[in-house]
Amino acid sequence: MLSETKDRIQAIGIMSGTSLDGLDIALCTFDFSSNRVSYSIDSAETIPYPTEIAEILTHAISADAMKFFSIHAIYGEWIGVECQKFMSRNDAKPLLIASHGHTIFHRPADGFTTQIGSGAHIAAKTKIRTVCDFRSLDVALGGQGAPLVPIGDRFLFGEFDACVNIGGFSNISLEMDQKRKAWDICAVNFVLNHYAQKLGMDFDKSGQIAASGKIIAPLLESLNNLEFYSKLPPKSLGREWVEEFILPRCNKYHYDISGVLNTLTIHIADAISKAIPSSSSAKVLFTGGGVHNDFLMKNIRDLSNCSIIVPDTQIIDYKEALIFAFLGVLRFKGLPNCLSEVTGAKTDNCGGIIYEI
Repeated sequence: MLSETKDRIQAIGIMSGTSLDGLDIALCTFDFSSNRVSYSIDSAETIPYPTEIAEILTHAISADAMKFFSIHAIYGEWIGVECQKFMSRNDAKPLLIASHGHTIFHRPADGFTTQIGSGAHIAAKTKIRTVCDFRSLDVALGGQGAPLVPIGDRFLFGEFDACVNIGGFSNISLEMDQKRKAWDICAVNFVLNHYAQKLGMDFDKSGQIAASGKIIAPLLESLNNLEFYSKLPPKSLGREWVEEFILPRCNKYHYDISGVLNTLTIHIADAISKAIPSSSSAKVLFTGGGVHNDFLMKNIRDLSNCSIIVPDTQIIDYKEALIFAFLGVLRFKGLPNCLSEVTGAKTDNCGGIIYEI
């Protein structure tokens, strides 16, 4: 067993995004021997969700209490089995597994956030210590419980002026007034995929359907005027916000879906371009599945003045899994893995429950 004083630690990070693209698993090594933490992604892959798992995740929000905890256990056991297979394929025995879980409820104003995927079941299946439930402590301390990646951005990607992730939701992380600031920008794949699925597709590949549509001016104006965008950080988003404020606007006049996707994409690009630094000398790292949406990225570039950096595919697709592995290592070491200056919590904190065999 590796001790917490070891300079090199190998860990697995597991991420399930709200857009239900699949389960991202990344085997990573972190080296703490110098002033700056270095990392490598040794192996990574995305496990597609079987139909039955995708179905239970989709409907978990409306389950009664008994069914909800059954789903929590079933999903955790499935993650454990897939993680066990992944470790076997890579002949790996990491120090720990760090699993974000799948967000079902995110209500920090009401004092709770819930990510399912039982860490106990993951640990039981893999026989590897498992860290999970990273957000709850921060929420209990009055924070948003999100975003969590900024501490990873600071230590692993500090050469960039800002980091933007485009997944189910987009978020930004940057240094401002000698503090790390971060916030959710807007909904992205969570809502784009919703409308692509109405056409029988899992997602709008490269934004081709959106590119074929025509902008719907009144819808764009309504979206751009949402109160959330004028709020100062810390602030975060969840599916509840999309269902209350985005979907009713998009459904209001029975618009053509290609037009809705076009308008949403323009809206998203506008929101992101307003959030990122405007200086032409600024370097902004873009990662997440949304980076593969060519139509979206073209619009972001057209609206922005800074240098937009798109890394290799492994970092695009697995940066969040990498950072959750890092958060798990920080939790194991007893070091802060959540920044109060980002979330608005009363203090920095070391979030996560550890299950140990």
